[in-house]
Amino acid sequence: MTLLDRYLFVQFTKNMFLVLLSLLAIYLLVDFLEKIDNFQEAGKSAGLTIQYLMLKTPQIYEQLMPICLLLGGIISLGILNHNRELLALKAGGLSVYRIITPLLASALFFTILTLALSQWLLPPTLSAGNRIWFEEVNKTKAHGIQRGKFIYYKGKEGIYSFQQPDKDKISFSNFSFSAWNKEHRLQTLLTAKTALWENKQWTFQNGQLKKLAGPHNYSIDPFTQKSLALPDDPTDFFIPAYKNEEMSISALFAGARKNQNGSSHLKELHRRLSYIFLGLPLLILGIPILLIVNQRWGHDLTLAIPTSSLLAFAAWGWWSASQSMLNTYHFNPALASWSIHLIIVIIGFLLIRKQDI
Repeated sequence: MTLLDRYLFVQFTKNMFLVLLSLLAIYLLVDFLEKIDNFQEAGKSAGLTIQYLMLKTPQIYEQLMPICLLLGGIISLGILNHNRELLALKAGGLSVYRIITPLLASALFFTILTLALSQWLLPPTLSAGNRIWFEEVNKTKAHGIQRGKFIYYKGKEGIYSFQQPDKDKISFSNFSFSAWNKEHRLQTLLTAKTALWENKQWTFQNGQLKKLAGPHNYSIDPFTQKSLALPDDPTDFFIPAYKNEEMSISALFAGARKNQNGSSHLKELHRRLSYIFLGLPLLILGIPILLIVNQRWGHDLTLAIPTSSLLAFAAWGWWSASQSMLNTYHFNPALASWSIHLIIVIIGFLLIRKQDI
């Protein structure tokens, strides 16, 4: 590593963490003011509120990192340009590509660091924070859990299990319902290849109903199609979306591999990874914009920072819209999540190339 590389890495790190700490403080303050009433109404202490905010800090860090990488690089290069150091480097024969390489390498380093945080630190802290917010403060609790391809749900009178629920049709494959009596003996066992909830009624296809008929025997009723009343509403079966957010990168990858049809794990995996890596493309596009602004209007940071912020907001809006279309129109998860990165990187490198001509 040359002296220039070390100097730019230190400057980038210092400026990025300055931006991060400033935005983190604002984010935590706003979040505290928004949620303090909920904690007070639930009778929770101020200590629990602070604990919740501290547990949420890794998630906030992940959310802020793309804009922090962009602004950290822009501020570092802007200061370099303001002090005429950039001009001196270019006069010494260094290309713009060579000058910005340490900044891009620094952004890649902190992106990988964020990826490691998302793998090991974020899941336990986010899970603990969600438990405080949803269970202790809002008094809601998810009764469903996922194990492999199956979801298990503890209902009012028994246990449900099913595979690959279709939220649009509210249908379930490989459905089963089991209930026990007070003596902990199996009272009812319903199995069906398909279960459908329509007009507030259950309809089962290709299964059997097994019921306790005496002290030591059961009655078995096979059926092709049968309508039965069960004690639970199937809309409660679906695991809340935040449960996927609590999973590590490796767990999401394993879940996506097990589900051949492309489950919510695959969507969440692309969503998480594409957002973590969004800062690098933003920096690649933000650097030439800074240089163009300086050439045309003679300003460094006074125009570059607002312009970069607008750029980041536009990219975030584009990325968010693609995620919404992914869920609404069933787009390819990889295309919806990563197309913005490819387009921004191509535009950015084309603009950087013009700076060397």
